[in-house]
Amino acid sequence: MDEKPTHVSFVLIPRFNLIALMTFIEPMRVANYLSPSTLYTWDYRSPKPGNIVASNGLDVACVALEQPESENADIVAVCASWGAEHYHSTELSNWLRHQERHGARLIGIELGVYALARAGLLANHMVTTHWSWLPGFAEDFPQIDVREQLYTIDRTVMSCAGFTSGLDLMLHLITKQQGDQLAAEVANQIMHYPRRPAEGAQRHATGGIDTEVHPQVRSAMALIEANIEEPVSVPDLCEQLGVSQRQLERLFKRDTGCTIVQFYSLLRLQYARVLLTSTHMSIREVSAACGFNSMSYFSQAFYKTFGKMPSAYRQSWPDNEPSPSWPGTVYSFNLRTRIQQAQKEQQ
Repeated sequence: MDEKPTHVSFVLIPRFNLIALMTFIEPMRVANYLSPSTLYTWDYRSPKPGNIVASNGLDVACVALEQPESENADIVAVCASWGAEHYHSTELSNWLRHQERHGARLIGIELGVYALARAGLLANHMVTTHWSWLPGFAEDFPQIDVREQLYTIDRTVMSCAGFTSGLDLMLHLITKQQGDQLAAEVANQIMHYPRRPAEGAQRHATGGIDTEVHPQVRSAMALIEANIEEPVSVPDLCEQLGVSQRQLERLFKRDTGCTIVQFYSLLRLQYARVLLTSTHMSIREVSAACGFNSMSYFSQAFYKTFGKMPSAYRQSWPDNEPSPSWPGTVYSFNLRTRIQQAQKEQQ
């Protein structure tokens, strides 16, 4: 007699990431395709039923959270991205707690962990989220053990960083439920190889041009990122790494396209941007948390990088903007530098 299929209820928050959702659905669909019987079923739900629009403009039809004639889900996965750091729904929190009490396993997909955290379901749990939003989440929920990795599984709570990390989490679940043979065949069908472990890195190097970033540059990046609040001087950085400043500057410029000081400034401003958009910290607190001793200098640097003053940048994706943007990257810095150089040469 065939076992009952595992049922997954996806809760979609407006502006969710469609790719992240598909990384869960496609492995289940292919598993059903390869199996003699249906292994997985799923539905889409929302606190406000109807068509929920993803960040790329496509929409998915959702039913209400409560479906009287349906059975409780085996897995409830909250899929959220842009704006979820400000999304509040008492109805969703109550429903999630109800599902957890009745035995459902929970998954926070990308910023879906915000909904689980607000429902009080992540206390003393290890979770992850997208690396770019991780500082803001950690600031809002200091009691939660948040880590930068592809996915986490901690008792009945799971989470993943979004985008393609869902493939690895879903393949892991298929392995646990159906065995490694089926998981391997699903991975072959969707051309996802190698399968990455939970502790796998979300990114190969912050701002690095390619995977061949020099080990000393990679170590420098890690030290820089670990000392956002109290920046380390370039000479001290070189001393800790045991490398000459001249050599590290040369390698850094080669592998990122900018100097150490420029990279440090960009990274601190990106942290400031995340804290402004995802927390209720004051601008002064954000400035200090990102290593800026002068409020006026912080505001000037922020405006130069993002085109807005910090006080005007408290939403990651304002309702009046058709699409989000993420300025202030190493790429945009290098592009701006090339444009300025070209303009000077034409004068």
